[in-house]
Amino acid sequence: MNDDPALEAVAGNGLLHRRLFLRGSVAAGLTFMTAKTATAAPPDVPASMLVPGAGMSGYGLRSPHEDHVQRGFGSLPGTVGTGASRTPLEHLEGIITPGALHFERHHNGIPDIDPAGHRLLIHGLVERPLIFDLDSLSRYPLVSKLQFIECSGNSGANNAAEPPNVSAGTIHGLVSNSQWTGVPLSILLDEAGVQSEGRWILAEGSDAAGMSRSVPMTKALDDAIVAIYQNGEHLRPGNGYPMRLFLPGWEGNMSVKWLRRIEVTAGPTMTKDETSKYSDLMPDGRSLLFTFPMEVKSVITSPSGTNAMQGPGLYQISGIAWSGAGRVGRVEISADDGESWAEAALDDPVLPMSLTRFRLPWRWDGGPAVLQSRAVDETGAAQPTRTAMLAGRGSAYRYHYHAIQSWAVTESGEVSNVYS
Repeated sequence: MNDDPALEAVAGNGLLHRRLFLRGSVAAGLTFMTAKTATAAPPDVPASMLVPGAGMSGYGLRSPHEDHVQRGFGSLPGTVGTGASRTPLEHLEGIITPGALHFERHHNGIPDIDPAGHRLLIHGLVERPLIFDLDSLSRYPLVSKLQFIECSGNSGANNAAEPPNVSAGTIHGLVSNSQWTGVPLSILLDEAGVQSEGRWILAEGSDAAGMSRSVPMTKALDDAIVAIYQNGEHLRPGNGYPMRLFLPGWEGNMSVKWLRRIEVTAGPTMTKDETSKYSDLMPDGRSLLFTFPMEVKSVITSPSGTNAMQGPGLYQISGIAWSGAGRVGRVEISADDGESWAEAALDDPVLPMSLTRFRLPWRWDGGPAVLQSRAVDETGAAQPTRTAMLAGRGSAYRYHYHAIQSWAVTESGEVSNVYS
């Protein structure tokens, strides 16, 4: 019998202490790993040791054994490029999203842009209108930020009357985390010379939808960048190649892709993309505009919807948390539908406006369970229950869904989405 106090339950239905996943104390938890017992004889020599391996290539490919890890995607009827592809959160680990699995949201397809001919214009209420190409931007001081971007419509499937029985990525996969590298927008605006009455900017993309959004000057001068790299390589076409606006912590639609124009204005432009869309309908019929920051949020990705548990025993509950207001302060886990909670361990690094990986050991006894996570950010803002969130917003509020996600585990080990 293991007498380590870390293996004693700290919350209902078998949740164990987070110290098992804190630095320097992992050894205490090794007893619940499912490795096979070794024998005296060495393992069989694998076929891969008997023949030469494959040759090299100019651009690396993943193993064909991982081809099942795909983004789910779909376009609106009658279109080929108006829709979204979703990151398969349940198949990923850590906090960095591979470029090929990064979510995408398009309003009229992905444009094919020759970087040699692409230009960014900064004009409007400025002293010196300027035009930049990709080469000239690359000569400016570059900064890199490991931060998330989330579509404001992410998790909206849980607004439905009945919980969709799909994967974590299908519900919550319009969020991804990358290292974004680019030029601080403040440098470019300073060079253009913003006039005193310039309080907003209008950012416009080069796609067929002419996507455009108004951004307060305070954000533009704070932490906005014109991004040209993602995870160390040039942006992919679906993520804005050759350049995009990136606004840390704010709804993804505002980080305009294929950026071609920034106009300094006295007030918001009230474009189609911020009035007819990306506005929040309230129960009394009014609409909220310019609800920019993404709220504190978390989701358990393992185990999660459509997964199957492999019998009673010790498991690792793992997931991601994030907040547009800064760092994640803590994440708590419940295995009994919110009756009791235990604090999870947070993987380093815990960065502002970045995904944070959390973990907690769970001794599943084979009985029914409802797994939940709730995050609190460094401002003290806490993730609400679905009931509390809908009570304040109503069912017509389409965007910024950030309620606690519940996964039900049956005695047979099946995991599904439920409302609690």
